[in-house]
Amino acid sequence: MTDTTDAAPPATDGGDPPDGSEFGVGEQNSDGPRIEFRGGKWMSTVPIAFFILWAVFQSGILGVGGADGLVIGALIGTILGMFFVRGSWKAYADTIFEGMTQRVAATAIVAWLWAGMFADTLQVGQFVNGLIFAADALNVGGATFPAAAFILCGLLATGIGTGYGATIAFVTLFFPAGVLLGANPVLLFAAILSGAVFGDNLAPVSDTTIVSAVTQDADIGGVVASRFKYAILAAVPAFVAYLVMGSVLPGTSLEGAAELDAAAAGLVHLVSMGIVIVTAVAGRHIVEAISWGIVVAVAFNLLFGLSSVSDILVFTVSEAGTFTSLPFVAVGETTGVGGSLYTGATGFFPLIVLTLLIVSMAQIMIRGGGFEAIQTFLLDRVATTVRRAELTMVLGTATINGMITINTAAEIAIAPYVARIGEKFNINGYRRANILDANTSALGYIFPWAGGVLVGYQVMVGPDGLGAEYGPEMVVNPIEVVPYVFHGWFLVAIFILAAVTGFGREYIPDRVSEEVSRA
Repeated sequence: MTDTTDAAPPATDGGDPPDGSEFGVGEQNSDGPRIEFRGGKWMSTVPIAFFILWAVFQSGILGVGGADGLVIGALIGTILGMFFVRGSWKAYADTIFEGMTQRVAATAIVAWLWAGMFADTLQVGQFVNGLIFAADALNVGGATFPAAAFILCGLLATGIGTGYGATIAFVTLFFPAGVLLGANPVLLFAAILSGAVFGDNLAPVSDTTIVSAVTQDADIGGVVASRFKYAILAAVPAFVAYLVMGSVLPGTSLEGAAELDAAAAGLVHLVSMGIVIVTAVAGRHIVEAISWGIVVAVAFNLLFGLSSVSDILVFTVSEAGTFTSLPFVAVGETTGVGGSLYTGATGFFPLIVLTLLIVSMAQIMIRGGGFEAIQTFLLDRVATTVRRAELTMVLGTATINGMITINTAAEIAIAPYVARIGEKFNINGYRRANILDANTSALGYIFPWAGGVLVGYQVMVGPDGLGAEYGPEMVVNPIEVVPYVFHGWFLVAIFILAAVTGFGREYIPDRVSEEVSRA
């Protein structure tokens, strides 16, 4: 018997949705060299499937975090996929380069580089000391610090539109301050990730917001307004959970806390962060916004004596000479370049390589027909009613996020199929965009091998990371934070319940995108 309990209204012809080519969507789905695999289209998933197994073994079983080992897993998986190619390997090799040139990878990389330089410059400018001073003055202790970090990181991520950038800033600055005040490191790291989820999901200028709206034929303003209720429904219990767990989980007592002086002068960098937020909200590109933040932070460091020029940029030479009198040239045993601008950028190089490899493996799946096989299976076998269609969107998006750990890249990959499923059952573009964005935003900061988690971990273990400066207590294994990214888990749960119960469901005739109406 056919299930008609979830029957949708008759279909309407809304036209073809935008292809989103400006975000790389069109590039990934355009006609190009097809790769034939022995065993069929599903074999194009071999590189990513191997990478996931490697990541689970490394992170989940061995408890080894970090991007360095994951890079090796991605490389081996990519090489392994070649042996299943039918015929010449040239198309396979070309697809690797094609994937690495996708704009979505460059977007994440640029955000990491700029945010890293900005955060490290604030760190040498004693912003952490200033935060400790403010926390002491406001009686914010270790137990309440995770809840405060969740709210503040969410506001920053919403303002600047990049959860990755907010994660870098908060792990660099708020994380050590909170741990030194007695907060539980695992819970605090998870709270920061939850704040990044909130901002990535809700920010009008976030890449995930833009991609989800454009690919589902909806205007950005309407999408943000329609998803606010879901974000708040997840944020309120998450905030309460951080308050409760902050009192339950034990904090860490560090000897270094006594050595770190609380200094009000470092709070001047609240202005530096404010300039980034205001500039981003005003519609400026995130690169421009953070660049202004860097300029102001450097000026404040030097003007108020918070750091020296060599703390920001220094060239180390082996022998004294004509230029060693310059404030940014020093004599040392080994030559090199250092300072906050240098370390802030170079600390993410392993993660940058991993990102390029992940996006290229996703492109192999697309060119080899793996995504097409997934789409066919979901459309023909699983999504047979409206309720099942929405559950398929939620769970299908989760599956792709497990494979493609850069959330915007995962969203771009699955977006055309969410649109196809939604159109089949006349589900409104706003609803489709919300399901798509909520899951990619949430799970991109939960999986221990996800980009959002690894970028924070890289801050902790980089060449001059928090672990090197404060000790091993400042390093949290990514697998440990998985249960505590409360906002992410609540957001996923809300959309599963929404799919089952129909809460917030809209059909195409219910509402038409304002931009489509004007057209």
